[in-house]
Amino acid sequence: METIHPKIIQGGMGVNISNWILARTVSMLGQQGTLSGVMLERTFVNLLQRGDPDGNIRRALAHFPFPNLAEKVWNKFFVEDGISEGVPMKGFPVFVVKPPDLLVALVICANFAFVWLSKEGHDNPVSINYLEKVAMPHPYAITGAILAGVDRITMGAGIPLHVPQLINSIYEWKVATYPVPVVGKDNTKWNYAMSLDLPNFLGKRPNGLKKPGFIPIVSTSKLASVLAQKLKGSIHGFVVEEPTAGGHNAPPREPVLNENGEPLPVYGPKDYADFRQMVDLGLPFWVGGSYANPDGLARALSLGAQGIQAGSIFALCQNSGMRLDIRREMRKHGFNGTLEIQTDMRISPTSYPFKKALLSGTISEEAVYNARTRICDIGGLVYLYEKENGSIGYRCPAEPVDKYVKKGGDIKDTVGRGCLCNGLFATAGMNTEDEPPVVTIGDDLSFLKKVMANKNSSYGAKDAINYLLGIV
Repeated sequence: METIHPKIIQGGMGVNISNWILARTVSMLGQQGTLSGVMLERTFVNLLQRGDPDGNIRRALAHFPFPNLAEKVWNKFFVEDGISEGVPMKGFPVFVVKPPDLLVALVICANFAFVWLSKEGHDNPVSINYLEKVAMPHPYAITGAILAGVDRITMGAGIPLHVPQLINSIYEWKVATYPVPVVGKDNTKWNYAMSLDLPNFLGKRPNGLKKPGFIPIVSTSKLASVLAQKLKGSIHGFVVEEPTAGGHNAPPREPVLNENGEPLPVYGPKDYADFRQMVDLGLPFWVGGSYANPDGLARALSLGAQGIQAGSIFALCQNSGMRLDIRREMRKHGFNGTLEIQTDMRISPTSYPFKKALLSGTISEEAVYNARTRICDIGGLVYLYEKENGSIGYRCPAEPVDKYVKKGGDIKDTVGRGCLCNGLFATAGMNTEDEPPVVTIGDDLSFLKKVMANKNSSYGAKDAINYLLGIV
């Protein structure tokens, strides 16, 4: 375990918001840059079909330890000079419990390439962030990240009990497995093991593999205590996210219901960590959620934390992967104090509360939401269920209602759901269809008036770090 820890962990946000450029920049500035690992294979293919601008993917794959595999992926998806304007991207396989070899190779190569790029030219720690809810790719994605030398893995949006064993199996170059929950025919739950036989699929173990540290993202000290006990010796530290953080939030422990019996985004004392208990665990921790200012950092340090995790301040900086026009609008309204941010209890197919910015042209607008044709063509957040014949099916409460119900889903689950997969890709400017974006951000944007001269100006990751550290 390392004894020197950064004061700032940059959050692993959205789909390609925390891209390799941002992660590399933050790490080179002496803090912990984080790459978003969510559906990296699609970002990878998007860039290949655009002709690999600047040659970054080609440069990274030149260092991939299994060149024959990289060549197959490259030959399948690369388009010389990029696809023409208005031409749809090539078809892309969605994840199933027995993914085709090409998809497995693609996921491994994508995670390798983006971690490699994040680490290029420096020796400072880089982390990659995954969502426990997006579980099917984990054996393949984490393999790619470890092959590229990722230093730490963070994971939230669930209880990541099985990550340390997965890391160990990959490091030891054995069969790596990860359990994915399945709803049985009688509504009982069982697990399907996604697996990767590393020696058979890839070949001989490369020299110099290192085992990354694991940092679970939790909302309470109680969950941290459970994980510390069950995963003793396997945890590098914790990130404690409070309910004002962006992205997915933990559900309230004691829900307050509206007149229809639905939970409201009301959080009480049980939804916050006891920091004395966190200190007693004897592991480093960082605190996220409205701590993105010098006083917030000082407060976190006074609570016994190593520092803070900050997301929103980096999501809106010029180094992030957020679409430029959306970033400008977010900064302008945030600077003016006119941006409304809502914790939506329904929009995420995961059933977790999700923070969204109420921004014109996004699915936060009722008219835009209602005008969108429901489609589930990415499948990142599908649930697995057992069909009558015993095979496994896939359904998502954000897919077309009739399809979801036909698959045995409850129609009540579809109300108010939005397609986060397409929406988050749109926010990063990576879809060719007319999909409306969805923008997630934390509650506190007060930092904008400290890092921007006026509502139309910008700032970089270095400006954000200097502000957080109190450097004028």
